[in-house]
Amino acid sequence: MKIIIIGKGNVATNLQYAFAKKGIDCTMVSSREGLEDIPTNADVYVYAVRDEALEEVINKVHVANRALHVHTSGSMPITVFGNDKQHVGIFYPFQTFTKTHVIEDFSKVPVFFEAKAIDDISAIYSLALMITNHVYETTQKERERLHVAGVFANNFTNLMYTYASELLANTHIPFSVLLPLIDETALKVHSMNPKAAQTGPAKRQDKNVMQHHLEILPTEEQKKVYEMLSEAIGKRSL
Repeated sequence: MKIIIIGKGNVATNLQYAFAKKGIDCTMVSSREGLEDIPTNADVYVYAVRDEALEEVINKVHVANRALHVHTSGSMPITVFGNDKQHVGIFYPFQTFTKTHVIEDFSKVPVFFEAKAIDDISAIYSLALMITNHVYETTQKERERLHVAGVFANNFTNLMYTYASELLANTHIPFSVLLPLIDETALKVHSMNPKAAQTGPAKRQDKNVMQHHLEILPTEEQKKVYEMLSEAIGKRSL
């Protein structure tokens, strides 16, 4: 099997590493240049590009009709492929990716896929099984919800880490002292419902502590976020 990954960003880099590690012929090509000269003999073309560029990039790729074309977006629909390509689908690996920290064990990364034709469903399922043990067929609406859930669980959570790091920046306390707390919080939800795992002054409705925290916070942005999140926690604790 020969795979061409279009894109050289975080997702592309990690997918290329995962497939290559399994001995699969997998090459990344830039989505910004040279698409007219893209190899035309691949079995699979994976589009790992920004959502806003996806349709434009797809329309620039013209290869044999037998090839399978999949994109990796959590929110873009399968219809973005139009009618030009015969075999199409979605191959959405659900994980946070960076170029500088490639995932060594991709077998634990869930992949969510979608296709219309039965042969394409089978092909994408088999493709995913080459690199992971967790493969799920899903609908567009389900995948959109999953994508938003991922933003809350990862992207917004990482912003909280950033706030925490900024609060400790001018102290003698390193950010690393928070790691056991971060790890334990993440570990809890492996066996507990997140709502049941909630702790802290907002959960207890300890208004004196929350007011003191607001006085300590140095920026209006942090105060606003603290108040908003504390209110949301409080409502779920009633």
